Amino acid sequence: MKKRPWNQPVQRTCRAFSLVELMVAILILTIIVLGLGYIMGHGTVVSRTGNKHIDTDTQARAVLDRMAVDFAQMLKRTDIDYYVKGPGTYKGHGNGHAYGQKVQVGQQGSDQIAFFSQVAGYNDPTASWQSPVSLVAYRVNSSSTLPSYLKLERMGKGLLWNGVNNATNLNNANTTYPIVFLPQTISGIADAGKMWSDAVNNSSTATSEDSSYETIGPGVFRFEYYYLLKNGIITDVPWNTDAGHTSMAGIGLGDVEAIGVAIAVIDPAARALINAASATSLFDLASDLADFKSAHGRGIGAQKKVGDLEASWEGTLFGDPANNLPGIINTGQTGAGSPIPKAAVSAIRIYGRYFDLKTLPAL
Repeated sequence: MKKRPWNQPVQRTCRAFSLVELMVAILILTIIVLGLGYIMGHGTVVSRTGNKHIDTDTQARAVLDRMAVDFAQMLKRTDIDYYVKGPGTYKGHGNGHAYGQKVQVGQQGSDQIAFFSQVAGYNDPTASWQSPVSLVAYRVNSSSTLPSYLKLERMGKGLLWNGVNNATNLNNANTTYPIVFLPQTISGIADAGKMWSDAVNNSSTATSEDSSYETIGPGVFRFEYYYLLKNGIITDVPWNTDAGHTSMAGIGLGDVEAIGVAIAVIDPAARALINAASATSLFDLASDLADFKSAHGRGIGAQKKVGDLEASWEGTLFGDPANNLPGIINTGQTGAGSPIPKAAVSAIRIYGRYFDLKTLPAL
């Protein structure tokens, strides 16, 4: 092996990247950066949607749990009144959708309910008595002039059984008042100016803006309920016509096994988007969510089943791909033509729950 002379310089070979190699490297780096950006952006969208659903889930759980307490403690008697939905003189449904149609003049869009319950109620804080029973009411506020507009409200007005002033015709905060028994009814002492007007009315008048109301579901813009009878029928009438019953007289809620409740909930950001689109958009959206209308029968024809109402609302919002029917999320507008941002529709969630009343069968 020939040795290099000591005085001969070392020869080094240095080779730089070519222009083509640099361009390929930059291209690969760009693809990687764009891919990471897409993944991070998509993850943010998924996270944001998940957070919205967590918000609505949390609120729905709080609302339905509160209802569970109120219904569980409901006074189930035949000598007291209930303000519930039904035909004729039962007006809890009269503020609804007229059996699945759009909201008509004089209707509020959601059901109302009022009943006596053995839960703590609000009363004059200076009073020496503590209420063991209260008049509980639920409604979606219909006054566009109030901050609680299209938000679920709950009222718990403290009452006493007996031994107190029976001046029930006055809407006076200093008046203590007892529970009432039939033939006196909740709506019977709820005319304008009377103290229980707020329990059965839903307007912008002073008589329906009782301080005992609180906003329990700020995201709940639609509220509907119906009955599961002891004979297995799901209906909007709280008595069993098969047994010859035509009213609650003498039976109370004895024919009712459970009350089913459905609510539609929207998160604050989506509500703001809808309100920015149009002042009437959210009301028109609530109007598109059909009212409950029972179809009597036993498993044939159009007989209602558990979950039908909630499925109907889901179809209105998100469509029915199996039958090629578009929803509001596809059209971007309500049935009345009001604009609805599709991103806001995707944030709406539908919830339902049944509350067992544990009533004795009617005779």
